[in-house]
Amino acid sequence: MNPRIEKISAILDQNKAEAIEVFDLQGGDYFADYVVIASSLGERHTLALLDHLKKGLKPEEQFLYVDESGDWVAIDLGDILVHILTPQYRVKYDLESFLGEIAARKNKA
Repeated sequence: MNPRIEKISAILDQNKAEAIEVFDLQGGDYFADYVVIASSLGERHTLALLDHLKKGLKPEEQFLYVDESGDWVAIDLGDILVHILTPQYRVKYDLESFLGEIAARKNKA
């Protein structure tokens, strides 16, 4: 696995993120090569996980854009997107189904 993805996943795991999933979309028709999705324990934990990623990934990673709320944080690292969601938002928006379809199309090609 990509060492950058491993580091992101490790930071999330060490700080109690749940259900961490990685989607390899390289060569597919999506604008990022990888997407990491993780569940937080709640709103405060979502923002705390963002802080842990900022501390753990800088200065190696450049955070191009961060969209944050208590329920959902989206981090754009260029070729990698990281989504941290509360369990309710994760169920509501079901990013796994969407990204799984993209990955399946990529694998068929």
